[in-house]
Amino acid sequence: MNPADMQHQEPAQDYRVAMQAAAYAFLERHQAEHLADEQSLFTRTVQHLQFVLDVPQYMAENLVALAYGELRSAGQRMQLDVASSSTTTAMITDPASGLTFAVPVALIVRHLIATPTRRTLRAVG
Repeated sequence: MNPADMQHQEPAQDYRVAMQAAAYAFLERHQAEHLADEQSLFTRTVQHLQFVLDVPQYMAENLVALAYGELRSAGQRMQLDVASSSTTTAMITDPASGLTFAVPVALIVRHLIATPTRRTLRAVG
């Protein structure tokens, strides 16, 4: 990659990192106000990025989702191994023990997404 391309990409990446950090800070600061309804916190954070920081909606939703995952995973030692995962299986590793767990995506959908009583995040809009 030539240096001109790198200079062009760095500000865009810096912007995304800064906006994700802003989303994380907003989520952390306001989470106590939304203990029973995390969807409202998610939506409010997206709106904060959109209307206060002028982040486009598609990017705000993505950055808030990343920040939300980071916030909810704080202190969690298990990690998703993206390189080893596939479209049908999520590989989760525990670096401390060296164990790896294969979790079918269908199981994640069934227990976390498709169950209305457990659904906490849905499309914003």
